[in-house]
Amino acid sequence: MHSYAQTNVQLFNQLQSERYSKKDRELVRRTYEFARLLFTGLFLPSGKGFIDHLVGTASILASLHSPAVVVAAGLIHAAYLHGDFGDARKGVSEAKRKKVRDAVGESVEDYVHRYDRLLWTEQAIRQVYDHLAHLGPVDREVLLIRVANELEHQLDLGSLYCNKSETEQERHQRYIKSYGPILVSMAERLSVFPLAVEIAMTSKDVASARIPVVPWIKSKHRSAYLVTPTSYRRRLWFTFCTKACDGFQFCLEASSKVRRRISLVQYLFRRAFRCGGKV
Repeated sequence: MHSYAQTNVQLFNQLQSERYSKKDRELVRRTYEFARLLFTGLFLPSGKGFIDHLVGTASILASLHSPAVVVAAGLIHAAYLHGDFGDARKGVSEAKRKKVRDAVGESVEDYVHRYDRLLWTEQAIRQVYDHLAHLGPVDREVLLIRVANELEHQLDLGSLYCNKSETEQERHQRYIKSYGPILVSMAERLSVFPLAVEIAMTSKDVASARIPVVPWIKSKHRSAYLVTPTSYRRRLWFTFCTKACDGFQFCLEASSKVRRRISLVQYLFRRAFRCGGKV
């Protein structure tokens, strides 16, 4: 099994040994600096640092001698899904795209944007597989980033360390048994045969592994989550926007009776505010 980088230093050493040019290495270094800002304090459900996963994905791409822009895109592929741009909004926006372009250039941002638009549900995976032959060069490289991402998630058995029961673990292993061959076939059709071999070996390891079900990491999260220092304090307006979004979503999902009560509370609050606290 290939040993991929998990730190920035290991990745830089790999790029040096793989004979990437000075310009290419500088692009990856600059992208890593940007990634540190976007993903500070972010962890996977297994407890693994999210930026370690990003470095691992970039390392897989570098081992395949992918262009530097593809390696750099792999390093921030989740920018629009999990990146912290300093506001409360989720997903892609033109303002966020501009920040990425300013930091790492238009070519890298284009890959990241296409990656974000690439749906990865069970149905979407089948559609991508069926239409793979019709993909253009850039979209094929975006798909390669996605496959590298999937491999990196499985390499260290991290997907098993966040299972809370043997039933969950076995369910995931059954999923890998059916999902792994699809990824192998995708890698083969992308003509990256070393990656196909690696995915096949890793899928077999995950499907047969026996990890004791113990609380390695005390987390209830099912996706990437933020861990903040005790001294950290969110900006007031950011907290307000986040709570307002949560409250709006709650209102949409609430029953009509609950919505009426919420409206009454809002009315009393506005009245008290206008009367200087005297209702």
